[in-house]
Amino acid sequence: MQRRTLFAVLAAAPLAGCGFHLRGAPDFAFRSLYVPASGTSLNQALIRTLQGSGGNLTLITDAARMAQAEARLELYGEQRDRVVVGMTSAGQVRELQLRLKVRFRLRGPQGQEWIADTGLERSADVSYNESVSLAKESEEALLYRDMQTDLVQQIVRRLAAVKAPALP
Repeated sequence: MQRRTLFAVLAAAPLAGCGFHLRGAPDFAFRSLYVPASGTSLNQALIRTLQGSGGNLTLITDAARMAQAEARLELYGEQRDRVVVGMTSAGQVRELQLRLKVRFRLRGPQGQEWIADTGLERSADVSYNESVSLAKESEEALLYRDMQTDLVQQIVRRLAAVKAPALP
């Protein structure tokens, strides 16, 4: 028993020494954020992520209450592309590249730009076989969802990195 405890302590020591710690709830420089509830599926995913992130952020999704928010996130330009990147000698599609692009900006209460117009993009390559096209459609949907989750996480990290002016 004593030997196991010693091994556990020795195994954990390098992690404690390197400063490793779990990522906690994001700390935002603003207390309330307006995110439009309507729009793209990215809006809905971002709202769910922000609501589940914990912390001291009040999320406003009602356009009538937008003026009460200390910051406003504008999401626009979500674009999904499906590009053929590989073909067989017979001209059949062999490989596709899926792309998901989004543009956003963050504005303060008086319209000042805290994050300028920013574009983010994710892509994924997927093989294609016409004989299993239904399965490939499901795979594409999963890849798009994974890319969307990654873009939402990137947006949340950028929101947390904003250094807004001192708030009252």
